[in-house]
Amino acid sequence: MLRALLDKFWDEDVWLPPNTTWEDITPGPDQDVIYNDYRHLLYPLPMALVLIFLRRTLEKCWFAPLGKSLGIKNTRPKKAPANPLLESAYQASPKIKHKQICGLAKQLDMTERQVERWWRLRRSQDKPSTLVKFCENMWRATFYLFNFSYGCFILWDKEWLWDIDQAYIGYPHQGCTDDIWWHYMISAAFYWALTFTQFWDVRRKDFWQMFVHHIATIMLLSFSWVCNLHRVGTLVLVIHDCSDILLDMAKATKYANYQRLCDATFAVFIVLWIITRLGIFPFYIFWSTTIRAPMLLPMFPAYYIFNSLLCVLLGLHIIWTWLILQLAYKTIRAGRMEGDIRSSSSEISDSSHQSNHSTPNRVNNKKEA
Repeated sequence: MLRALLDKFWDEDVWLPPNTTWEDITPGPDQDVIYNDYRHLLYPLPMALVLIFLRRTLEKCWFAPLGKSLGIKNTRPKKAPANPLLESAYQASPKIKHKQICGLAKQLDMTERQVERWWRLRRSQDKPSTLVKFCENMWRATFYLFNFSYGCFILWDKEWLWDIDQAYIGYPHQGCTDDIWWHYMISAAFYWALTFTQFWDVRRKDFWQMFVHHIATIMLLSFSWVCNLHRVGTLVLVIHDCSDILLDMAKATKYANYQRLCDATFAVFIVLWIITRLGIFPFYIFWSTTIRAPMLLPMFPAYYIFNSLLCVLLGLHIIWTWLILQLAYKTIRAGRMEGDIRSSSSEISDSSHQSNHSTPNRVNNKKEA
């Protein structure tokens, strides 16, 4: 039954161009080019565990000591007094309404203000320290810098980087070299790792948006790998990694209290984000997949699946751009970067967190797109 379902799902008429079979693009010694092997999509899963281990090691041995040397303390908020009834209500729902506050105050013979104060303290306990957020941003910035640099290095001599039509000409009989294989596997492993660790990392307002982003990216990588559409996939990866480096660096410098460097990095990030996410991605890559691809190769149903996933990414880009521009507007009015719309908490803002150098606010943790 499972084999029948898989055969139905991986129907050649859906996933491959007309007059092409899976056997035609199956890797083997008798093939003229090296085709992608769908079984290799299992490799990113153990590789994701390796990346998680590498992240923990770097955070403990490098990023945390670096943060402490910059004056970032691993301090935790004051604990709320033990109260079983309030704790039970908090575990049921961290968000509380005024009606619940009144009811709890009557039950415990407390004032509403005392209940609210306990609730604030209890929620603060679940917030990570500034050092933890600094380490998280440093890890992502380090990976994006590596992956973007590696992607540029291996694509520099690839014809489809300079002429995107080459991503379709000759499809699906396009070979995959070792450097492209590693780029795809490492990128897929990273997004798998982000999907796993998102549930215990710094909690953000855009948690589910990022979850959808990771899943859509993994699906794009997986399906494009199986269908031998890795050329366009590498371009999408490079475009996404580019601005994310500066995003996480801006947040890391904010936590380290390098305000001017943070503001400058954030300004460059906004420009680069708009150029890549709202410029190159929709008007070069997405335009190419939508307009040029149908001119150069016969259409097949999977093409619309890929374009739909690209639409999901583009929609997320637009949403995040709006949030980023709102933050930029507030930054210009305040004369400095004061907070983050996509914060680590939906109710309690880190912008009230005081630094050791008497800075009024620390930035809340934003998530990369």
